Amino acid sequence: MEQGKSAPTSDDSLVYSTDSGRIDQKKQKTVTPSDGFARVRRETKGRKGKGVIVISGLGLDSKALKELAKKLKKTCGSGGSVVGETIEVQGDKRDVIQQVLEKAGFNVKFTGG
Repeated sequence: MEQGKSAPTSDDSLVYSTDSGRIDQKKQKTVTPSDGFARVRRETKGRKGKGVIVISGLGLDSKALKELAKKLKKTCGSGGSVVGETIEVQGDKRDVIQQVLEKAGFNVKFTGG
């Protein structure tokens, strides 16, 4: 580069501007597409021996995941949460969860032990 000339900068790499202060980058949320199977597994690791059913591979956005989690928790009569792209439901209610997911149009595959 010649001295005195700077390379053109793009606003994508701009972190701070004296005009408007800190600039927050817009983060795009991507949803991992489903391969056609909802994977249901039971986990106890890191939960002091308490069993949790983890449902992954649904390919839904966060709003739809929260609605499905609410329906599953209400049907099972237990607690749970949405973590990333997975749903965690407390307790061992795999049969009930399988029925609800199949009614919602998912193919269910049990993984793990």
